[in-house]
Amino acid sequence: EYWLACNEERAAQARFGAVMCCCGPCAMYRRSALLLLLDQYETQFFRGKPSDFGEDRHLTILMLKAGFQTEYVPDAVAATVVPDRLGPYLRQQLRWARSTFRDTFLALRLLPELDRYLTLDVVGQNLGPLLLALSSIAALAQLALTATVPWWTGLIIASMTVVRCSVAAFRARELRFLGFSLHTLINIFLLLPVKAYALCTLSNS
Repeated sequence: EYWLACNEERAAQARFGAVMCCCGPCAMYRRSALLLLLDQYETQFFRGKPSDFGEDRHLTILMLKAGFQTEYVPDAVAATVVPDRLGPYLRQQLRWARSTFRDTFLALRLLPELDRYLTLDVVGQNLGPLLLALSSIAALAQLALTATVPWWTGLIIASMTVVRCSVAAFRARELRFLGFSLHTLINIFLLLPVKAYALCTLSNS
């Protein structure tokens, strides 16, 4: 998941002029640039309430709005703490989902100044889960109401998953990336409900 986020998603964004989220543990900033934005960064609010998470994505957007560039460095090496149990993992995903939704609103005014691909990428990050959720609900409804298996929906979702993981396995030169296909089940049955809850509770800190 981390490899895909950095070496595919952010690498692609950098090719079009701006990384939209410089991950906290993997980012470095010029001190002079950070000092210019420190007041805005330290007083992050959403709907009038202090916000104390998603600070890396928020800082990235502030940097871009101030006219600075954000870059991806493929040969950088960084370490971070990763959840190894389900509860902490879902809490992390809830924070990330709220942060993505919140800062999408912040980035909307910025997008016209950036490459069109980045607009497509941001829209896709937000609409993708919605389309997957609608497809999954429609498939479950078909199964429940007509007792027929939604083969086409399952086949399309599985095909997209296999293609993505195959490309990652080829680029990383590691076959274990094919196993990430199983993450689709986690995405549908765990992360989509978490994202729906995040969207309904954006004001929560």
